[in-house]
Amino acid sequence: MGRAPPPGHPLVVVCAPARDGSLVRMTTTAVRIRSLRRRYGAVTALDGVDLDCAAGTFTAVMGPSGSGKSTLLQCAAGLERPTSGSVAIGGTELTGLGERGLTLLRRERVGFVFQSYNLLPSLTAARNVALPLRLAGRGPSRQAVREALERVGLADRAGHRPAQLSGGQQQRVALARALVTRPAVLFADEPTGALDTSTGRHVLGLLRELVDRDGRTTVMVTHDPVAASYADRVVFLVDGAVSGELASPSAERVASRMTELEGVPC
Repeated sequence: MGRAPPPGHPLVVVCAPARDGSLVRMTTTAVRIRSLRRRYGAVTALDGVDLDCAAGTFTAVMGPSGSGKSTLLQCAAGLERPTSGSVAIGGTELTGLGERGLTLLRRERVGFVFQSYNLLPSLTAARNVALPLRLAGRGPSRQAVREALERVGLADRAGHRPAQLSGGQQQRVALARALVTRPAVLFADEPTGALDTSTGRHVLGLLRELVDRDGRTTVMVTHDPVAASYADRVVFLVDGAVSGELASPSAERVASRMTELEGVPC
């Protein structure tokens, strides 16, 4: 028997698309977003977004430039406060947490991978990976750090600083850093945007493996239809609102849908 959800947070049963197009019954919603709005002065970046991400699935978020993709990811991960609406991760409502509670939740249950890596240049790969554990007040386990680097194929680069690593290697260190705390949900903002094609595909393969092998919930913003094809589904944003989705996406179908959304004649 699984542990009952906390009061006020009933389990939500959803059906998630599998890679073959069939529907897989999932028992929990890992990320639940309702009526999410984010305004910056007179500019509305998100305009009433509703979105569920089932546990153990891979969701890609796409849309034209300025559609609110990165803002959605930042709000969903608790890195930015929405103007209104709600975000819950694993049944815990983020918008009701104070700064300390939000910080603890991010450290313990959320991983985030940035396009720009955000590694500290003075620290080795191993120390960058260990940083979330230190910030959480947990003594970094050498074994945990080593296993995280092994997972991304960089155990032999543990003593190298970012300047001594290629862009692809830095991104894999950033991924290892996001995974070392074993987060419930991994958010990735354009994780292959600064990488060459071959290295980008390697990183995407790692993200796909995290879902298939570990059951990790992954939400990724991307502009690349090929990257989106690694996901179980693609959610499209236009002007800060959801404008449909594709299950079991192919690069061709995603590219066609993006062409329609951008208003470019086929």
